[in-house]
This record gives sequence, structure tokens and C-alpha cells, in this order.
Amino acid sequence: MNKVFVLLMVMVGVINFLPVLGVLSAERIAGAYDVEIAGKDMEILLRHRALLFGIVGGFVFYSLYNPAMQGAALTLAGISMLGFLVILFSVGGHNAALNRIMLADVVGIACLAGAVAIKYFAAAGGNA
Repeated sequence: MNKVFVLLMVMVGVINFLPVLGVLSAERIAGAYDVEIAGKDMEILLRHRALLFGIVGGFVFYSLYNPAMQGAALTLAGISMLGFLVILFSVGGHNAALNRIMLADVVGIACLAGAVAIKYFAAAGGNA
């Protein structure tokens, strides 16, 4: 497997997996997003969101060991990161913490694009 491809996939996996730490407590989420969590309902939703990010990131990592799943992992991660950007810009008025997350997703999307290019275009005759 191409080393650059693996590095790019690891970057995409890390960017998607890191928010899973929010599952541990509302305080972690509040700190990461610089928001006040108003009530248990919001805490449940945000902690569940953190869990879902862990699943996406974990699936990206898993796909490194199961190449048949790489297309699905790349698609899922791409939808997640692009979806966040679409929502962020359509709502507007976000804080500095969400701006940092946006920048991380932009880096993730660039890594994702590189991984897709290696897997599907540059490696047409190779073995990425």
C-alpha cells in the first residue's frame, strides 16, 4: 500500500476520531466547542455526536486493514466533513472554536482528496 495514501488516511481518521473524547463528559465538549451546554438534552445530543465521530474515524482506520472498505470510508468521512462545512456556512455566526474545527475539516478534506487521487486516479495500474 502506498505510504502517502496511508498517511493521508491516518490524517483523515485522526481528524474524525479525536472528537470521540467528548463522549466522556459534557465539560470536554463544552471546552472543545466553546459552548455552554444548556441542559441534559443538549448534552445527550452532543455526546452522541462525539460517538458518531468516533465511529467514522474508527471506520477510516479499519479500512486501512480492509481495503475493500476504503471507498465507503472515504465517502463517509467526506460527507461528514463537507456536511459540517455546509451547515457551518449556511448558519453562520460561529465562534472561534468552530472556526478551528472548520480549518481541521478543510485539512481533512485536502487529505481525503489526496487519498482519493492516489487510490482511484494515480494508482489506476498500481496497488494503493
